[in-house]
Amino acid sequence: MLDQFTLDTFSPLLGQTFSLIADGANALPLELVEATDLQSSGRAPAAHDRRAPFSLVFRGPSTPVAPQRIYPLEHPSIGHVELFLVPIGPDGQGMRYEAIFT
Repeated sequence: MLDQFTLDTFSPLLGQTFSLIADGANALPLELVEATDLQSSGRAPAAHDRRAPFSLVFRGPSTPVAPQRIYPLEHPSIGHVELFLVPIGPDGQGMRYEAIFT
């Protein structure tokens, strides 16, 4: 399922909240704040390419900070998905996490 996700899957979900479930604890709300095309060449993906690379940036509360690892996330539109999230630092509103799709 994860291999079928593209930038177009997530772009309509900007500003929406995902629930990160960590170690049976309460869900940590993560807002999708960026969905960025990472294709540097500007070319269309070749037929053998799985998908154009993209990144997602989520913002959660300032604390607790979730360490880098794979987390299950839930969203009403796409259901359950497991993403490798990396904390990339706080902004003025909370901690940001990035997931890269290649």
